[in-house]
Amino acid sequence: MNAVITVVGHDKVGIIAKVSTLLYESNINILDLSQTIMQGNFTMVMLVDVSGANKSFKEISEALVELGKEIELTIRIQREEIFDAMHTI
Repeated sequence: MNAVITVVGHDKVGIIAKVSTLLYESNINILDLSQTIMQGNFTMVMLVDVSGANKSFKEISEALVELGKEIELTIRIQREEIFDAMHTI
């Protein structure tokens, strides 16, 4: 199963490293990512494969939210099916 992770907040050193480390430790593969900095604001969208994860989707979501709090960013994960459903309405 694939999921989409969004990361938004003020730019600082180590954002990609911290998020990708959490994903690595959860056995989640990054399939694609796009990141940019707009007027000092960091934005990233990642497509990830969570089918081999060693944690539940809820645990992953909670870990990402907690990481976001630690580094003062908003980090969310959503199942890819949500985006697919929006395009079929």
